[in-house]
Amino acid sequence: MSSQIVIIGAGPAGTTAALLLARRGIRTVLLERRTSPLFHPAAHVINARTLEIWNEYSPELAESIAAMSPPHEQVNLISWYGGLADGAIGSIDLLSDPERTAVVESQSPYMVSHIGQHILMPALWAAVDAEPLIEFRRGVTVESVESNSSDARVAFRTVTGDVSEVRAPYVLACDGANSATRDAAGISLTGPILANMGSAFFTSNTLFPDAARPLLSWIYTPDLCGVLISHADHRYILMTAYLHPAQEIARNGRSFWEKTLPKALGTKDFELESTGTWVMTSQTADAFRRDRLLLLGDAAHRFPHTGGFGLNSGVQDAHNLAWKLDAVLSGAADSALLDTYDIERRPVVEKFAEQSVANHFRMDDIGKRVGITNAMLATATQAMRRAPLNKIPGRLIAPVAAAATRQQMRRSRSLRPDVTGSAQLRTEIAAAIPLQVEHFVSTGLQFGYLYDSPLIAQDTSPNPVEDVVDYVPTTYPGARMPHAILCVDGRIVSPHEVLDPNMLSLFTFAGSDWAPVVQELGGVRPGIALVGVDAPVGVDRNELISLYEVGEAGAILVRPDGHVAWRTTDSAGSSGAKLADFFQRQWGSYST
Repeated sequence: MSSQIVIIGAGPAGTTAALLLARRGIRTVLLERRTSPLFHPAAHVINARTLEIWNEYSPELAESIAAMSPPHEQVNLISWYGGLADGAIGSIDLLSDPERTAVVESQSPYMVSHIGQHILMPALWAAVDAEPLIEFRRGVTVESVESNSSDARVAFRTVTGDVSEVRAPYVLACDGANSATRDAAGISLTGPILANMGSAFFTSNTLFPDAARPLLSWIYTPDLCGVLISHADHRYILMTAYLHPAQEIARNGRSFWEKTLPKALGTKDFELESTGTWVMTSQTADAFRRDRLLLLGDAAHRFPHTGGFGLNSGVQDAHNLAWKLDAVLSGAADSALLDTYDIERRPVVEKFAEQSVANHFRMDDIGKRVGITNAMLATATQAMRRAPLNKIPGRLIAPVAAAATRQQMRRSRSLRPDVTGSAQLRTEIAAAIPLQVEHFVSTGLQFGYLYDSPLIAQDTSPNPVEDVVDYVPTTYPGARMPHAILCVDGRIVSPHEVLDPNMLSLFTFAGSDWAPVVQELGGVRPGIALVGVDAPVGVDRNELISLYEVGEAGAILVRPDGHVAWRTTDSAGSSGAKLADFFQRQWGSYST
């Protein structure tokens, strides 16, 4: 069987999967229908955990991507407006709590960054192009994916019209929310459609002063209600909802936005770059694996944009899967190991979806004061998709949908400074704004998600505290190994820098005691690498021991993806048999 993996789609999930597999010596063929990265921005929130994952492939790549983000003090404001010219009603300052900021900075080598996907993807494509183990084919259309008991076959058409076929042991579908690969495999999506969204990408050098340029701005005007996202180089993307695909915003976006932007922004000083549409949903595939096909990223799960989980969860999918594919292809594990991908990732992405949807509808605490809510929008959007409205020709229903949208947006006139009662209304909205913090600060979910599967040991200690905003580091089985500054073999490192990419890593302050145990278990698969750690000069050793929760004599078994598989506070002498039993009982069924 060929060890060459086929990846369909060169977005964040697909490129990350290819790079992480290359780090393990696995060749991939990466198929992408576009010939160049999409310029119209999509995601823009890059979590610290995502940068940690890219760092595993290449610290230089992760550092170069992190450097694309503006300084945090330039992207710290989230603001709400009536019209932009009327001044902000209120804001959330993400750097308003220096103590919380300092804690977050201590939890990873990286911080959450704001990098438009139109800037990010050229960097990831360049990394893929530079990697000799990745065959990157652009401008191809996948015609079919067929699998049998021995391998899979992918047929694709090139830009010249030629049809080629490539065989592989596994195919990764990373071809986005409208995945043709997923649909052809008969895998359904479950979950609601919340809104149709239109967007305009434009440049304006005068929209905000440089010193007071919010990262996100919610605007409520009679001409348009939506969210404005700041990007680098004085670029912005403005998003708003519509009800029917026959409306001008979807049918002729440039015409719509050229007329609407001057009224919505209160200025003609802009250059329209591009327009787009997308469907906001909260949907999850009924299966993440079908025989030799595995779904990653938006092909497997779609969230509202309210939370920034989409791109980041796709990168996490690739991270969870890469080491498992390596174990299967190398013969260290049975193919059943790949079933744990769905088992582990599904609860995590469902939690992300739940939080994204909650953020979306929590915005109604503000919108209801104007009479414009996402709940009303979802009801109207779903009604348009059902009989009898979906039976009406587009040319007839589109004017009705546009008129209904305009009627709703007119309610925002109540925010104009010259309208009686607007001052009181703006005060009420300002008071409600701090309650939106979970929408923008989710460090607890970013680092604190747990995996639960047969690969993870059961633990008798209390479950970790789960919090959306604040992350509490823990070595509880299933959790991400907490970041710290360690001394390993005389080097100053983070634990994630010394993880073995192929084997499990056993971290302990008592390395010499655990060495015989690791040696005795040398035959277990996929293997154990001993990591003896200590506190570097200047680091409080007691605090470090407390962070890792296993004392000086215990040990923590960590998977190649940085998640804890097993731990003990007992010494090596009394725990060697327990570790052997863990492998026999919980990993034995996946061994070849």
